[in-house]
Amino acid sequence: MEYKDYYEILGVKRDAGDSEIKSAYRKLARKYHPDVNKTKEAESKFKDINEAYEVLSDKAKRQRYDSLGANWQGGQSYTPPPGFEQFGFGGNGGNYQSFSFNGEDLGGFSDFFSSLFGDMMMGGASAGRNAGGFNSFDFGGAQRAQSSRTSRRQSQPKTENLDMTKNLNITLDDIFSQKPITVRFSNMKRCNQCPAGGGYCSACGGTGIINEQKSIKVKLPPEVKQGQKIRVKGEGKADEYGNKGDLYLIINITDNEYQVDGYDLTKDVEITPPEAVLGTKKEIKTLHGNINIKIPPKTSSGQMLRLKELGLPKKGGGYGNLNARIKIVLPKNLTDRQIELYKQLQQLS
Repeated sequence: MEYKDYYEILGVKRDAGDSEIKSAYRKLARKYHPDVNKTKEAESKFKDINEAYEVLSDKAKRQRYDSLGANWQGGQSYTPPPGFEQFGFGGNGGNYQSFSFNGEDLGGFSDFFSSLFGDMMMGGASAGRNAGGFNSFDFGGAQRAQSSRTSRRQSQPKTENLDMTKNLNITLDDIFSQKPITVRFSNMKRCNQCPAGGGYCSACGGTGIINEQKSIKVKLPPEVKQGQKIRVKGEGKADEYGNKGDLYLIINITDNEYQVDGYDLTKDVEITPPEAVLGTKKEIKTLHGNINIKIPPKTSSGQMLRLKELGLPKKGGGYGNLNARIKIVLPKNLTDRQIELYKQLQQLS
């Protein structure tokens, strides 16, 4: 699921005080209230604003949210810690909480909110709020409720998914070296050190979750491809019973020198205009080592020279091809004599 930056949603800094948060919230709530703003995106924006305020105006929720740390940025994939997935706000079973305006249901909190604060919401409305929902505002003299909420409990067993999925950026040198690659990632897990009496916990600071930084070594198969999913057994999340899930790595090949197309590679080979006209020999670097190639006379820019078996390793054996793409470039510093010769050449053409 996608991480939500509640500070960005309200347009406040991470060290903003309660009054600043409340002021920003009231301003945005008036701007995007469905009774005032009739645009298509207003309802979605208004729900995000309410959700952000629900978290940042509550001390306990804000502390838990802030414990995610600096490694979590807007737009990144978020994996809830074990034990938190059981708390939901769906409309069919589980704990339910929704926004409604003038009797129209606009849906509940996001999956991100539910996974992180579901256990805290089971007791009903948060401290300091009216049991019926958020504070109300006066739009044009008429009092309209900002949102109404209801909550209900329902015990429902659920199989916990302990698997994790992460993106892994690698280079072609990583594949050919066949050396283990270090994979670092964050693993959110539920704290099992919290005192039974509800006192302060030195392990999690009272947030209920721990942001565990992990580092493992992974050896990739030589025939690994772009977008391939690699399974690392037992490196996923762990529950309180000792069960462990698996870690799945989605391969993303990023390389500044080569373009990847399946098992085939393409790289640019630069030559000068005279070399393009007269032909030349060039030493180029490949993943298999340096080789000399012959560039024929009258070679145009963009022309491809196929070099067999110099690409990526294939699953069934052998290698793909390397395409040398000719790129004609001018020398950086042309002399007056060279420029004069180019002028003469232009007059002849």
